[in-house]
Order: sequence, then structure tokens, then C-alpha cells
Amino acid sequence: MKERNVASEILKYVGGEDNITSVEHCATRLRLVLNDKKKVDDKAIEKIDGVKGLFYSSGQFQIILGTGFVNKVYNEVIKQTQGVENDNKAEVYKNMSLLQKISRTLGDVFLPIIPILVATGLFMGLRGLFLELDFNIPDNLLTLSQVLTDTAFAFLPALVGYSVVKKFGGSPIVGIVVGLMLVAPQLPNAHAVGRGDADPLMLSLFGIPLPVVGFQGSVLPAIVVSIATAKIEQRLRKIVPDFLDLIVTPFLTLLISVVTGLIVIGPIMHVVEGQILSGFEWLMSVPFGIGGAIVGGLQQVVVITGLHHALRALEIDLLASTGANAFNALSSGAIAAQAGAALAVVLKTKNLKKRSLYLTSTFPAFFGITEPAIFGVNLRLVKPFMFGCVGGAAAGLFSSLVGLQANGLAITMIPGMLLYLDGQLLQYMIALLIGLVTAFVLTYVFYKYEDN
Repeated sequence: MKERNVASEILKYVGGEDNITSVEHCATRLRLVLNDKKKVDDKAIEKIDGVKGLFYSSGQFQIILGTGFVNKVYNEVIKQTQGVENDNKAEVYKNMSLLQKISRTLGDVFLPIIPILVATGLFMGLRGLFLELDFNIPDNLLTLSQVLTDTAFAFLPALVGYSVVKKFGGSPIVGIVVGLMLVAPQLPNAHAVGRGDADPLMLSLFGIPLPVVGFQGSVLPAIVVSIATAKIEQRLRKIVPDFLDLIVTPFLTLLISVVTGLIVIGPIMHVVEGQILSGFEWLMSVPFGIGGAIVGGLQQVVVITGLHHALRALEIDLLASTGANAFNALSSGAIAAQAGAALAVVLKTKNLKKRSLYLTSTFPAFFGITEPAIFGVNLRLVKPFMFGCVGGAAAGLFSSLVGLQANGLAITMIPGMLLYLDGQLLQYMIALLIGLVTAFVLTYVFYKYEDN
């Protein structure tokens, strides 16, 4: 089988099984942690039929294989090796900077949540379509649709709590309960309090008034409180006698976590979160579309660094607090631009094998996955990537000028159309075309095949 041969050749040219510390994969890439980079034959690996590109990042040697195929090759690598650790997160983290660790952690936390948020976004899109077409929806059915679209965001801290506590070695069920306590219906909504529509619950500690609010839809408070929860539980399990562990540990974990979360951590993180969100919103609201152009032009640069996972938290916050996600349109325009640049390279490439390779790397970008196009085509040729950034800036400029905003997140490009069915679908399509065409034309005119 093709995947068997590819796996064998990769193992051969990375220096053999003994040179591999651990292996894992993402949607498009095989990720290896190696003992000695000098043993790797980069050029030989690039020539393997099925390999779309390779690069080093965050302590990993990453080989781009494409969606679907990477799973098959990964399985073959596991079969052909003995004793190679499947989970290389610990090894990877050792080689990361603090910023990279934060980004990677956020990615690991939100990965299990994204499918739920995608489904919620699709429900929002479908409801928006029916309302836009003036369907006569009965009140009871409309209420049911609100259950489908609002529940995930209303109880978002519970989802975050589960994922974070599990990530940091605590009991996931405790994380769920802590998250639910942060959004208990007895607590006034923090956003409502901020708007003046509700009053905080006032407590007094040593004569100091302490306002307490809930954190419905908030992300950073839930993340930090959940990390503290996992650490508190781990510490308690070391000091609580075994015969009391079942009762005392969860009791104290919940008590300490919720009290410190609502009174100390939550308010501090809520302020930090608000400042970050305000700064991000300010950039996108810079007049004449300049802010959108800056964000659209740099969005795929952020993808290269891996910091785009951190922006997921901002997207969720933006959607939860304002009901709209302007970043999605900027991101989609930037992705369309990289797709356009890669497509131009395909048409200008004379070598049939390379053309086929570039085409397969370009295709996933139309569904929101740009890593193959970036690392397999545009970035390695430099100029196409730069032209893609220009196209992303042009699309971002248009998106900001027309006020383009999604009603969900986590899906972009063609699937992302469902997030704009509430009356902005045409503008969304125009934004994608602006990004794609701008990058395509610039690349086709100024990129020369000899550069390859």
C-alpha cells in the first residue's frame, strides 16, 4: 500500500526508529520528535511520493501529508516501530518557548470543544436562513432553536472546565461542576452587570465589599479557575488520607476553587479578558477598514507560529459577549488569499509532478485548512505567501468596511458560508473572491517558475 511505502521511507530518511523519540499527527501533518536532526535527509523526504512539504516547528519535525492520508501513514509508522511513544506532548513542551506553550495548551484545551461550537454555529446559520427567508416559525419551535443555539455558549465555562481539568491531570467531572458553578443561575450575568441591566451579588469580607457575578460565556476566567482546580485536587490527593479521599478531596476542591474563582481569580481574569477583547475589537474597528486590513494581512503569519490557537479564545469571547464574530470573516479572507496564491503557483508550475503535488496541497484551503498550502507551496516559495498576505489584507479591508460578521466560529471558507445566512452571504462571498483574486493575480504576474 502507498501509506506503507511512505511510512517506510520516512522512517528510513529520518534516521531510523532509534532517532525517533515520539510521534503523533494532526489533521494534515505527521509530527516527530527526533533525537538528532543531523540524521534527517530533508531532500530525500521531500521527494517521497505523497509528501507535500516539511518543516521544523516547536521542537517537532513536521511532514505534511494531507487530510486522511496522514492518518494512514501514522498508523503504518506505529506498526513499523517498536516502543515509540504515541503521545509526544511532554517531549514537545520541553522545546517550546513560554508563548508557544501557552498557544499549544489553548489548542489542546479547545480541540475537544470545537465540534460542539461548530454544530452550534451551524444551528445558528440554519436558523438565520429560515428567519431571513421569512419562514413562519412557531414560537415553541423558535424556543427549541434557541436551546440548540444558546446552550453551548451559556454553559461554555463548564465545557472549558472539563477540557482544562482533564488536560492538567484532574478529574474532568470536577471541572464540569466548577464550570457550572461559575454560571449558576443564582449569579447575575457579568455582561448584564456591565451594561447596568443587573446588580452584582454583594458580599463582605473583613468589611471590604466584594461584588460577585457569574461568568456566562467567558473563557479566561474559566481557564484559570480550572487550572487552579486541577492543581488543588492533585495537591489534596497527596495529603488527604486514602480513607477520606472520596469525601474530603472533592469537597475541598470545589469549595476552594469556587470561592477563589468567584472572589479572586474570576474578577481579575474578567478584567484582563475585557482589556484583551477591547484591544482586539479596537484594532478591527480602526476607521476606513485599516484595522481589518492589518488583521487580515497578518492572520496567516500567526498560523505559521501556531499562535492562532490563542485567537480561538478571543473568537469565543467576541461571540459570547457581542453575539457576532468579525474575526471569522477576516480569517476566511486570509485563507482564501493563500488558496488563490497557491492556485496561481499550480497554474504556473511546468513540472507535472510538482503541479499535482501543489494542487493537492491547495485543495484543503478551500475548506479552511491552510497548512498544506502554506508549508507545501506558498511559504517555501516566499513570494506567493507574501502575495497571499496582501490578498488577506485586501479582503480584510472590504470585510471591515461592510461590517461583515459571522454568527458562529470554527468553520471558514466554503463551510463558513453557513455562518452568514442571516443576510451577509453575498458580502462574505465577495470578501473571499477579493482575497483569492488579489493573491492569484499578484502571484500569477510576479511569481516566476524559475524561482521554484
